[in-house]
Amino acid sequence: MNKTTSLLIIFAILVSGYSIVQYFIMDAHQAGFVQLKLLFSSTLSSLWYIMLSIHIIFGIAALIIGPFTLFAKFRERNINRHKILGRIYIIGVFFAGISGIYLAIYATGGFIAQLGFGFLSVFWLLTAFQALVNVKNKNIQEHQKWMIRNYSLTFAAVTLRMWLPLFTLMFGFENFNYSYAIIAWLCWVPNLIVAQMIIQRNVLVSR
Repeated sequence: MNKTTSLLIIFAILVSGYSIVQYFIMDAHQAGFVQLKLLFSSTLSSLWYIMLSIHIIFGIAALIIGPFTLFAKFRERNINRHKILGRIYIIGVFFAGISGIYLAIYATGGFIAQLGFGFLSVFWLLTAFQALVNVKNKNIQEHQKWMIRNYSLTFAAVTLRMWLPLFTLMFGFENFNYSYAIIAWLCWVPNLIVAQMIIQRNVLVSR
């Protein structure tokens, strides 16, 4: 397993573990993210909490499984397991993406944040769909490219949590609304750019 895959798995496990403890072992209503939202809105509906739970559960599944689907040696040596994990991954993205669209409507940070998280969820679903179509058509190289793009969006769960404390330190909690509106885009657009650079590099290496 190469260093990049190992790092992806480590970050995925750390963020997933943090989310599980916050939302499922402890009281979800007391989680930092929920408390922040309650500062900017008086109440959160039962449906919102349900969608948040769906988003977290299926998002965690995709976040942890993703690196194994991208790891070439694992794929080559365990093709059947790769297919099973791939199906679970796509299911995870589907439910996390659909619930993500709902949650984006109520995103803290106003219209800019709502757009940022909304586009993230839509592109997350679209790239998963493209990966699925290409593997069904046995276009494996294109399938792999779309999976790289897709996991870069899945990894927004990690990069968002990297940017949050940094922006809070730089601009203060009193400007959280403005910071979150920027982070809503910053957590995934650079990821997608890096993913495309990796794809282009792989194309050049294979020539």
